[in-house]
Amino acid sequence: MTDSLSRAQARRIALAAQGFLDPRPAVPTMRTFQRTLQRTGVLQVDSVNVLQRAHYMPLWSRMGAYDTDLLRRASEQRPRRVVEYWAHVQALMPVELWPHMAHRRAHYRARRGKWSVLEENPGLEADVLARLAAHGAATARQVAGWRGDAGPESRDHWGWNWSSTRRVLDYLFTTGEVAIAGRTRQFEVLYDLPERVLPAEVLALPTPPVAEQHLELVRRAARSHGVATQRCLIDYYRMHVDQVRPAVETLVESGELLPVAVEGWARPVYLHVDARRPRAVRARALLSPFDPLVWERERTERLFDFHYRIEIYVPAHLRRHGYYVLPFLLGDEIVARVDLKADRRAAGGAGLLRVPAAWAEPGAPEETAAELAAELRALAGWLGVADVVVGELGDLAGELRSALAG
Repeated sequence: MTDSLSRAQARRIALAAQGFLDPRPAVPTMRTFQRTLQRTGVLQVDSVNVLQRAHYMPLWSRMGAYDTDLLRRASEQRPRRVVEYWAHVQALMPVELWPHMAHRRAHYRARRGKWSVLEENPGLEADVLARLAAHGAATARQVAGWRGDAGPESRDHWGWNWSSTRRVLDYLFTTGEVAIAGRTRQFEVLYDLPERVLPAEVLALPTPPVAEQHLELVRRAARSHGVATQRCLIDYYRMHVDQVRPAVETLVESGELLPVAVEGWARPVYLHVDARRPRAVRARALLSPFDPLVWERERTERLFDFHYRIEIYVPAHLRRHGYYVLPFLLGDEIVARVDLKADRRAAGGAGLLRVPAAWAEPGAPEETAAELAAELRALAGWLGVADVVVGELGDLAGELRSALAG
């Protein structure tokens, strides 16, 4: 007999799987980081820096005020715990996932023709690798300089105006012939040879059969979701349905995934056998647009009855809620959304956390403004800015201003 879950139960299971059942520690440590990474599985990387870089925010939402040097050490210092790869999209993933991404590296290798620069510049690939081998970790700009490649580096259109060196490095990154050793203060990628980035014991691991690679990714996606449809599982590591369907069948047969019915969900749903089923979740968190809890927007709507779209690329006069809007999670519900900007040059250099707009969700509890004010104060402290300033837009703005003043 298929087990059934209410939407509230499914929501709490999803929150627990993502780490929102864990209390925020007074002083987060590398152990806290490791536990949090186990929950999220990946941390999406994005260049938008209106508030804070995307990969830092999910850790804040779960761990609270942590030292961002934890993530730098985990991704750039030995023993490296995470490495950047095309895992969800560009993302930081645990280093032990490297062998399970072999099928993805092979996929890009088979599409070599997509990078016409390789055909147009025979010997360029070998030259770039030789330069990295000789010099060590470097940006594409540095490698291009060593080669005398004066190609355009304009960022007006993603990838269109890259130098030939940058395009070759993009290919070598996707195929795993180079790895990302870190990023500069300007967020430029530092490339290096994999043997100088990944732990030797990881590179020495045998490559699993392709079906086992797919199985492990689906297994991890299921753990991170707690409860999920096949579509949810496909999205987590950006897989193909033909890769995910057999893996789901295998995990159902082994008892690792349990078919369940969820209130209001039309598609088949799967519960991970080890998923926690809390009676209550007492979370309070602002969620990045790139947070794994909300990045699959259809799932977000099913779980939280919350329609969410990022409006960065929407013309200002057509935006409904703001430029960089974060959902506010309180308990086990998303109760509000706020447009945020860290204005680090304001207040004579002391900085301000600006809230251009604040909106309450239907049925938001009475304490929403007070709880949101407390979270914004905490976020401002973590970002190192002096104060929080609320604008005029949104039905929650006035009450939020009063709560901050109080």
